[in-house]
Amino acid sequence: MAILTRDEARERARLLDVHRYTVDLDLTRGDEVFRSATTVRFAAREDAETFVEVVAPVVHRVSLDGREIDPAAVQDGRLPLALTAGEHELRVEADMAYSHTGEGMHRFTDPADGLTYLYTQCCLSEAPKVFAAFDQPDLKAVFEVHVTAPPEWTVLANGVCTPVDGEPGRWSAAPTQPISTYLLAVAAGPWHSVRTEHAGLPFGLHARQSLAEHLDKDAEELWDITRRTFDRYHEIFDEPYPFDSYDQAFVPEFNAGAMENPGLVTFRDEFVHRSAVTDTERQLRGIVIAHEMAHMWFGDLVTLRWWDDIWLNEAFAEYMGYQVLAEATDFQPWTEFAAQRKAWGLDADQRPSTHPVAPLPEAVPDTASAWLNFDGISYAKGASALRQLVVWLGEKDFLAGINEHFARHRFGNADLAEFIDSLSHASGRDVHAWADRWLRTAGPDTLAPTVTATSEGWRLEIAHSGGRPHRLRVGAYGTAAAGTGAPVPLGTHDVELPPGDGVAAVEGAGERPALLVVNDGELTYARVGLDDGSWETARRTVSALPDPLTRTVVWGAAREMVREAALPPVALVAMAREQLPDEDDLAILEAVLTFARSTVADHYLTGSARELALATLRDLARELLDRPAAPARRLLAARCLIGAAAHPGDLRRWWEDGTVPGGPELDPKLRWQVLHRLAVLGDLTPEEIDAEAAADPGATAEEGAARCRAALPTAEHKAAAWEAMFGEDDRLSAYLFTATAQGFWHPEHGDLLAPYVERYFAAVPALAERRGHALTQAACRHAFPAAFVSEETLRLGAAVRDDAAVGAALRRGLTDRLDDMARALRVRAAATA
Repeated sequence: MAILTRDEARERARLLDVHRYTVDLDLTRGDEVFRSATTVRFAAREDAETFVEVVAPVVHRVSLDGREIDPAAVQDGRLPLALTAGEHELRVEADMAYSHTGEGMHRFTDPADGLTYLYTQCCLSEAPKVFAAFDQPDLKAVFEVHVTAPPEWTVLANGVCTPVDGEPGRWSAAPTQPISTYLLAVAAGPWHSVRTEHAGLPFGLHARQSLAEHLDKDAEELWDITRRTFDRYHEIFDEPYPFDSYDQAFVPEFNAGAMENPGLVTFRDEFVHRSAVTDTERQLRGIVIAHEMAHMWFGDLVTLRWWDDIWLNEAFAEYMGYQVLAEATDFQPWTEFAAQRKAWGLDADQRPSTHPVAPLPEAVPDTASAWLNFDGISYAKGASALRQLVVWLGEKDFLAGINEHFARHRFGNADLAEFIDSLSHASGRDVHAWADRWLRTAGPDTLAPTVTATSEGWRLEIAHSGGRPHRLRVGAYGTAAAGTGAPVPLGTHDVELPPGDGVAAVEGAGERPALLVVNDGELTYARVGLDDGSWETARRTVSALPDPLTRTVVWGAAREMVREAALPPVALVAMAREQLPDEDDLAILEAVLTFARSTVADHYLTGSARELALATLRDLARELLDRPAAPARRLLAARCLIGAAAHPGDLRRWWEDGTVPGGPELDPKLRWQVLHRLAVLGDLTPEEIDAEAAADPGATAEEGAARCRAALPTAEHKAAAWEAMFGEDDRLSAYLFTATAQGFWHPEHGDLLAPYVERYFAAVPALAERRGHALTQAACRHAFPAAFVSEETLRLGAAVRDDAAVGAALRRGLTDRLDDMARALRVRAAATA
């Protein structure tokens, strides 16, 4: 399939005005293909040649204004069109292929009961795998969708979808408002549905039948979050919800967290919880619900012109998801953002592949490069920038600008300049200058504090490296009982850092505070350090700081110190051991445990140092379990204890007993985690894996079994897993590929896996070429030999990355993983120096 360039899209938008798509899908044609018949009504502004995209194994018929066109004219996913000025009608009938990688029309058969489900994922450039399309975001049109499905199925779409009288299995959806091609959505299957009405509109929750009891159990909370956030958006937005219904479908094997299709949001169905979850995980689900709902306005009502402005969709929805959930519910999600989500942005922003939040249009020359910007910069850094913008503008002016933007561009398209125009007009401020500094520059600013004594007290100097202005707070804390007790808040100081390198100062009288926290309250985005005296206090007392956002600043500073080789990794593990037993915020607890176990233990430490870190984490987990605690806290401790286990004896007893002593009972998720660790440690048989899968049939068990089989430390099982991932039959779905990759590489299996390092770099280019963007991402993220931290791995990887024949997705994925490995080598070298 040819890649659409920005120049092609701009020329086609100048030429065409697309009015309406009528899409007729027949889903009764077997397991491999479905029939797609598309009628497009559009106008050309002048005589010209252009093209429409269609990706199909077989094109049966094409006609333009009643004149037949040879279907063989479709080449490389494009149908050339010679147009005269005026109105036109194009018809394309084709057999489209079902997908098993979450792109186009995904087909899934549930191993729990044999029932089949289908859903579309048309973003970013996958719509032509479902229907013939002028596939670019600024050619919006009305969509009218008709579907033929097995009679026992339910069909969902962007508009209210109803059965056609007298035609079993035939469904028609109400025509949409003008939307972009990437937002068309259909979901079909024997869904279990829970329906209600809110604000005069039909609302629905949908999941596969094998999740019915779990959806029913979660429905009350899901409805409560949905209603509250929906009502809050109507309080802050002048424009009412712009579509005729609001369905939320939890679909299998979904690549993203969710997709903002107007009227039919699709979520990964792991959000329907089969097993116990923490409050942070429940909160995350609420954030995603609020995030996707924000897109109904920002992304769907007003849509970007080209993919350089993907941040306009994602950063806005990210910010509003956190903010509206905090305002409308009892959740406090900004702590999770600061503890976990922001680190995603900071990590991405320090790699060679970093880019501005809002790159220049020429930096996104085609759809292949656009895919690369769905990352921590567009989401987390972009949301942080918007949060700082609200601090700078004030919430009232910010929302006034947003509402002006909606009014100016409703059901149309807009770019960054138009968005900033609306904010500037509403606020009377020069938002363009702010945006240039915050959104058009890459990399994080750095704020490095030092404290000195003065004749009257103390002076804090914040050395600012970077081009952005910042409004932030400095929190001052003293200690009780002669410096040995918990930090006591002494007050805050507002600081404004002008753009550019420089120093800002805060002065105080009397004895210097024991702890000075720059960016207290997490109001801005930067790499923030602690002065030496503050660090000595913080590392001993962080868990006693009263505000969880303050604690995230301290832990974030410690994380950056480790990543910069300024703090030995073992020191962070020791700090976690001392401080986390008293940490009462689960988002912080989970973030620190995850970093210590996954990054520090598996990548920054080796040999006896790694063994000591795992032992320390086990001791920490046992103390967390020994203390009286809420179920979610015990669940986190149990996960940590299982993941850090070094000997199979305890694990096997827990598996056989069905519980972790002092912790929760082993539900399906925990049972598979225990089995996976047993497999890694070489104390699990294939027959035990099969028995567990048979006892809990379904997709979760299928993935768990694949993960465990790949983790078995035998040459036979490693070879089988490798063939399943990289063999040419491509039988694995994206989810099963990921599960297999997660089981394959482990530091414990060094000698056994060493030959596969070179094989990975030899095999991954062909896989990326053959299987597309989603599998390429999975191959880089999960199948990369991260356990083999060495200069030789870097050399092998660089040779593939620098090959001119390698596609953009693979090059970006390898760039990021190799940079992470180079950082790990630097941390290891510093730790042993």
